[in-house]
Amino acid sequence: MIMRMVRNQPSTTQEELVNDLKAAGTIVTKKTIGNTLRCEGLKSCSIRKVPLLKKAHVLAHLKFASEHLNDSEENWVKVLWSDETKIELFDVNSTRCVCRRRNAAQDSLTHS
Repeated sequence: MIMRMVRNQPSTTQEELVNDLKAAGTIVTKKTIGNTLRCEGLKSCSIRKVPLLKKAHVLAHLKFASEHLNDSEENWVKVLWSDETKIELFDVNSTRCVCRRRNAAQDSLTHS
């Protein structure tokens, strides 16, 4: 059941596996799950960090900057600027560990 859950949802963490198995009526520890995954050839690794801006975003920013290069100061005063920095408390932005086969790509996933 553990391996099926990891295959169907590669981003599943050991904590999520413990909770899912508990909900199904089986109580196991994270250590037991870790041992099982290692026996199946999986290892714990961090998800690869990806750039916040994709190539399309960079090109869109460059296009905007080129189009508005010679705008007057009066036009720039009308622009509403915002800071889109996302800050979360209590380790929500911490590194997420998932299980992968050795030498497998560590794909990035959306944090939920």
